[in-house]
Amino acid sequence: MPTLLAPRYWAMHLLALVLTAAAVGLGVWQYDAWSARRAAEAADLTRVEPLPLRSVIGPDDPFPGNRVGQPVILGGQWVPDGTVYVSGREHDGRTGYWVVTPLAIGAADASAIPVVRGWVADPADAPAAPTGYGELVGWLQPPEGTGQGDTDPTDDVLPQLRIADVIQHVHQDLYGAYAVVATEAAPGKWPIGAAATNDGTAGLEPATLEQLPDASTFTAVRNLLYAIEWWFFAGFALFVWVRWMRDETQATREGTVEAIVAGAAVDGQ
Repeated sequence: MPTLLAPRYWAMHLLALVLTAAAVGLGVWQYDAWSARRAAEAADLTRVEPLPLRSVIGPDDPFPGNRVGQPVILGGQWVPDGTVYVSGREHDGRTGYWVVTPLAIGAADASAIPVVRGWVADPADAPAAPTGYGELVGWLQPPEGTGQGDTDPTDDVLPQLRIADVIQHVHQDLYGAYAVVATEAAPGKWPIGAAATNDGTAGLEPATLEQLPDASTFTAVRNLLYAIEWWFFAGFALFVWVRWMRDETQATREGTVEAIVAGAAVDGQ
């Protein structure tokens, strides 16, 4: 082994070390990029500055996947006849219902967004739905769609907050999203109470968010594959280096043995 530390081998050792270190470093860089992009997609937006609803999603737009939990400013006419109750919602360890009333954004005949006003243990105990103009801040949420069907579309109770089910109870078109009335704010950002007007929460327990953003399985997957590729290359470089050192050591030993044999043969003559 000391032979491999001879100066004539230094260049080979240096090249192997540089290639291995570079590949490991590039792999770490790609892995960090993958982690950062996933973290960015899964960012908690619930305490950021609210934006007008129409600057985040239009009436006919699909839900923007990077806006889950985004606070939005809602203003328009309540649609009390469209109030529904979503079952199976927990609050303080009890199972009850969300109270959901659409809010027509702008004019009364404009597209509406379902607004989760709060929670109640029994729909019979829910206060009357608000009427007239309402203005509030809500957390934007994507429609639910677990595949569970509404077994009785004639009543006002739904098993999930699915736009296709809610639209059966209103005459307006609906946004491809719903909003949960925001109950807290980031300090110094947006005072909920001061901004709300007829927000429909009176007599109801606050509702909590059902969804916060999760990074997609395929988010920045290319960066992850690049990281694996670079680490594979680093492992290959190490394998070649170790194999070369083994072969060199073996060749040196064989050369030494041959030299000894040859010397012994000369001495025997």
